[in-house]
Amino acid sequence: MAKQPENYRGLDRRRHRILITENTEYHFRDGLCIAVRDRQTGEWMTDHVALLRPVSGSLQILPNGAIRPNIGPPRIGEALFFATGGRDLITSPLLQEKRPSKHVVDAYPAGLRGLRRRFSHH
Repeated sequence: MAKQPENYRGLDRRRHRILITENTEYHFRDGLCIAVRDRQTGEWMTDHVALLRPVSGSLQILPNGAIRPNIGPPRIGEALFFATGGRDLITSPLLQEKRPSKHVVDAYPAGLRGLRRRFSHH
């Protein structure tokens, strides 16, 4: 697939993205977390609380210790927030957002590859 020019203003049709924090990669398809990988070991975390959840928002921790919520897309430096209806998850600050290669998407754990196919038919 050809890379879109930087000044492209049309619909972004890319469905996958990775949000990277200090210790963890959160892999998303259409806004839903479908895989989580430990950055130190490279192992997929198949029982992680973020799986099958969207990012609910993010939190910016200010120099004075105050916390500013952001309900929009997370920005670099903000902690990701996953609301679970139980034990919520707040991550370390977001370091980077990128797109996974096809090789990485194809390497998702077997059960998640099935979920990926299930959620791809809209």
